[in-house]
Amino acid sequence: MSDGHRPIVIRRKKVVKHHHGGSWKIAFADFMTALMALFLVLWILSTSSDAQRASVANYFSTPLVVAMAGGDKSSASTSAIPGGGPDPVYAEGEQMRIDLRSQGRSDEGQNRLNRLKQRIESVIAADVRLRELSSQMRMDITREGLRIQLVDTERRPMFELGSEQVAPYMRELLRTLAPLLNELPNPLSISGHTDSLSYIGGNRGYSNWELSSDRANASRRELVAGGLSPDKLLRVAGMSDRVPLNDKDPDDPANRRISLIVLNEETVDSIRNQGLPVPDEPMAPANPNPGPG
Repeated sequence: MSDGHRPIVIRRKKVVKHHHGGSWKIAFADFMTALMALFLVLWILSTSSDAQRASVANYFSTPLVVAMAGGDKSSASTSAIPGGGPDPVYAEGEQMRIDLRSQGRSDEGQNRLNRLKQRIESVIAADVRLRELSSQMRMDITREGLRIQLVDTERRPMFELGSEQVAPYMRELLRTLAPLLNELPNPLSISGHTDSLSYIGGNRGYSNWELSSDRANASRRELVAGGLSPDKLLRVAGMSDRVPLNDKDPDDPANRRISLIVLNEETVDSIRNQGLPVPDEPMAPANPNPGPG
């Protein structure tokens, strides 16, 4: 075959058509469903009140674990595991934040009690008549709260001998304290104390138990007469001579005293929980094979 008559070769690329199926329809249906849900939510929000919208916003800002178990959303983490910290002793994370908040509340309560103590001291110091009684007032912060003790002396007893009759200067002191104690919302505890000198009849008749209780109640009446809110009273008790101020000398006149305690939150909860029933504890299973003896 000569060069002038070479065959012409035509190469055609074969096109293979791929069939995509109906997957795009599923994606489009999902998109339309989401779009419909969006417009439905927008329509509901446009027809709801401000309170309803605030409730919806609060729902979405609450972690799921808190919504299911209840509690304070501000004190919870987004973790479903209590503690929320990487370490087993909870030195970090949620437990640490809760402890710090509790400590902050405790410190603030302590500061309020200290300010009340200073306020009482300044009021007593500013009154010429009550200033003479300052040596018979003892104030300190205890585990229960701010304790104000009004103690006897041989020269100036707070009550008539062997009686609940309040002395005039004691009455004036209690009525001066009443409005100051109203400045804090903390409940109040009043307890009466005596020395170890007992009545002739001992504990069979009228005794130091009745005397200490009567003196505590007499103090309560004077405080209420001075303006103390009756709702602030949580506990009034007579302790007889069982809690002496000077245990080395049971007959010391200082043991005859009235103790006013402005209670902190922990003590208030402890007193109020005394009336709650104790949950039944499961009994330990009996030992099927008891040993000898």
